[in-house]
Amino acid sequence: MKKIIDQDIHSHIELFKKLSLLNDDIEKCVKIILEGLNKGGKLILFGNGGSAADAQHIAAELVGRFNFDRPGIPAIAITTDSSILTSISNDYNFEKVFQRQLEAILNKLDIVIGISTSGNSANVVNALDYSKKVGAKTIGFTGLNSGKVGNICDVTLSVPSTETPRIQEAHIFIGHTLCNLIELKLFK
Repeated sequence: MKKIIDQDIHSHIELFKKLSLLNDDIEKCVKIILEGLNKGGKLILFGNGGSAADAQHIAAELVGRFNFDRPGIPAIAITTDSSILTSISNDYNFEKVFQRQLEAILNKLDIVIGISTSGNSANVVNALDYSKKVGAKTIGFTGLNSGKVGNICDVTLSVPSTETPRIQEAHIFIGHTLCNLIELKLFK
């Protein structure tokens, strides 16, 4: 077991050494988010499974607090309402589960973050595509192969890995980095 633990730790460390390759794109994301928030927009996040959890985690850090007390930042994860998720999936299909919610709440001042380790989750792709058509800014969190998400988004943060657990570890790190920078830029 120790060998497997050491392999996981080594894999994590090696990936995180490469994340500075994303610095310019992370800065672009912060600028896009700040511009939208300053104009009255909100941040809308979504993904499936672990990516849904990441979306909720990032929204919670912004609405609540990250490093210090300050006013809440408008952010919502559209992965949390089980009645909405199941009714849309039942009445339409799961590929529409995020797009349909955006049809109800999205405006062009908003910033949309779609999270998909593969870059090809149909419901994430559909929602990002819809967001672009409305005129909202779009950000994608993906793995090395950014897939269809990479072709849609204004900025795509493509983690340089093909291993889902490592990609998800990097996504929450990037999410925390965004929260830190947004909080500092808005309130310090």
